Amino acid sequence: MSATPARFIDIHILQSVPFANLNRDDTNSVKTVQYGNTLRTRVSSQSWKRAVRTAFEEHIGQAALRTRRIGERVTRLLHTRDGWPLELAQRAGGHVAAASSIKFELAKDPKDAKQIVPNKVLTNAMVYVPESAVAELADLAIEHRQELQAAKDIKKPADKSVLPKDRVEAILRSRNGVINLFGRMLAEVDDAAVDGAVQVAHALTTHMTDVELDYFSAVDDVTASWADAKGSGHMGHAEFSAGTFYRYATLDLRDLTRNLDGTSSEVRELAHAFLHAFIVSLPQAKKNSTAPHTIPDLVHLTVRSDRPLSYAAAFERPVTAAPECGYAAPSRQALAAYARAANTMLGTRNILTSGWTSLETKSLDGLGTRHDAYDDLLTAALDTALTHQAETA
Repeated sequence: MSATPARFIDIHILQSVPFANLNRDDTNSVKTVQYGNTLRTRVSSQSWKRAVRTAFEEHIGQAALRTRRIGERVTRLLHTRDGWPLELAQRAGGHVAAASSIKFELAKDPKDAKQIVPNKVLTNAMVYVPESAVAELADLAIEHRQELQAAKDIKKPADKSVLPKDRVEAILRSRNGVINLFGRMLAEVDDAAVDGAVQVAHALTTHMTDVELDYFSAVDDVTASWADAKGSGHMGHAEFSAGTFYRYATLDLRDLTRNLDGTSSEVRELAHAFLHAFIVSLPQAKKNSTAPHTIPDLVHLTVRSDRPLSYAAAFERPVTAAPECGYAAPSRQALAAYARAANTMLGTRNILTSGWTSLETKSLDGLGTRHDAYDDLLTAALDTALTHQAETA
């Protein structure tokens, strides 16, 4: 019996994305990074992780809510679901948001920034709770309706809530599969923090890229029919780029198992859902004007017992393409060559299994067993990881 259980599932993806701007900076420019002395297009881990989380939530049928406006959500539910008068529902929402250890402020009147809006409470930290927590907080308010009817509005940060702090914070500590996988940072509430079981890298192109300016104009449908009409109704420009991206994430099975209190069936469900979501997800910026809905050119999974291993360094020297050839094929070859070299240097005793699936028709030595479909690849990796983990428990 081995003393080194499966610990990490590394997922490596190469994906070609056409003319797009998946992730903009504060000036609407394409995000970039200087790597290997060349400029690459970059998509931040936060951006792609949100796309992954959205796909993950849909896959498992659970959702999480990250917001500073938890009180407003409770107000809406009490008013629409339970028929509470709007004024009382707003007071309840304010008391819910003010009932925990999280400091808060009052929202300002959009017409007069010097005036606050009573009961419109914004927590200073974003709470991150299961979607079902909103209903639980609303039900708690219903239990204390009489106290809320007799209470004063929340009008300043020093005001105290009439709702029980311990029960509100117990709801804020609640979790579901989304939080158990992605983690939660909430230092203001004791024991609410959850260490995430996944780490996601920024995606970057395997080659040098140029950012292109796209000039556009919009026709005014009214003036377009006038005989003497000239020019357009609006003109502008936007930035775009294209390229083959290297994407990487790692799933820590030990952390996920700990977050789930050792429930092995749920570990498999969440691990499969995350890996699948990471494969199929795509950030949605500029989707209506670019529709860059590609699939990965290559997916490679490795189950390891020692440590995560990114292959980003395979592209520190930017991939070059022959004339009239693209970057996808040489990127696949570069990834396979780096994996082979890295595994030779480190040794393979800590690799429990590895495999790949790809649009590539040639063999890619160094990436393990070839599979025809994403699901086959995921099943093989999880079968090995979780069986091995159970045997060494």
